[in-house]
Amino acid sequence: MPEQDNQKMTEARGAQAYSLDSIIRLCAIAALVYWSIVLIQPFLTIGAWSVILTVALYPAYDWLVVRLGGRRRIAAAVLTCFCLAIVIGPALWLILAIIDSLGLISEWFDPKSLLVPPPPARLQTWPLIGEPAYQFWTLASANLDAAFAKIAPQLKSTAAGLLQVAADAGAGALRLFVAIVIAGFMFAPAPAMVEATRRLARRLSPDRGDKFVSMTGATIRTVSRGVIGISALQAVLAGIGFTLAGIPGATLLTSATLLLGIVQIGPSLVILPAILWAWMSMETLHALLFTLYMVPVNFIDNLLKPLVMTRGLSTPILVILIGVIGGMIAYGVTGLFLGPIILAVTWDLFSSWTHSEGSNSPQPSLPTQR
Repeated sequence: MPEQDNQKMTEARGAQAYSLDSIIRLCAIAALVYWSIVLIQPFLTIGAWSVILTVALYPAYDWLVVRLGGRRRIAAAVLTCFCLAIVIGPALWLILAIIDSLGLISEWFDPKSLLVPPPPARLQTWPLIGEPAYQFWTLASANLDAAFAKIAPQLKSTAAGLLQVAADAGAGALRLFVAIVIAGFMFAPAPAMVEATRRLARRLSPDRGDKFVSMTGATIRTVSRGVIGISALQAVLAGIGFTLAGIPGATLLTSATLLLGIVQIGPSLVILPAILWAWMSMETLHALLFTLYMVPVNFIDNLLKPLVMTRGLSTPILVILIGVIGGMIAYGVTGLFLGPIILAVTWDLFSSWTHSEGSNSPQPSLPTQR
């Protein structure tokens, strides 16, 4: 009996030591994972964009490799330089246009040359805002400097917000440039990286791991063509119309058209006011021609997007669009791709689960006839 008691005590102590060792190992692993996430967090956006660009542009890279006789490094360098030119060119064009527009705006609002007429008397009859607006307009017509001083705090906060937006846009553009360069180095080892991703997916889901990896790549390419590609085409066509019609700020309007198309709001907020301006400022024939050109441009995404985004995917287009919009709201531009990928995988899992439940349900037995 004493020997059995000693053996039990030894086993209990061993179990306690094993549990303590397991807890220490888990804590050490958790600390390493946490520190690793902290270290790579500043590079997550750049890494995500590098992967997205590599997957989206790999068919073009493969086509270039064939045309260049199998020279993979040269093909990667050519495609990287082409992508940088596409991004840097319009960015510089937009910056120069913004500088010109700011100079024009500063000339318009120069207190020394700006004359504000007196407000109309009927403005006072407007409900709620009539009297304050009339008083401020009267002050501006009599003493413009005093009017600017009165709204200076609001202008300061607005300017600070605009500067923050500009800083975020500049940082985003810089991250995109770095992601394009990193993507150029990822084209050659891309097949090996895809195979490693497939092995990891098989460990997580042996039956559907390969399908999830293929679905992710197809979703990235579909969103690239259906959202960014069509929005860019729409912006180019709209920019041509704005420029030929001589509309002021054509560059800014073109950029706004691209942005509204990407965030799935649509370019109507830009194109419809431009058409209205054309009918108020241009001759009837020119305004009619401008309208006949811009109306199809305004609705071209409604025609092309369903055709493009339904190719190569079994996921319904409504699920993809919800993922695009929700991802954009939650995670910014990166969410354009992250949102539809997550919803596509979730939809496939849900569909598989419902079909398997339906197939495994017992079938009712028919009564036998005697």
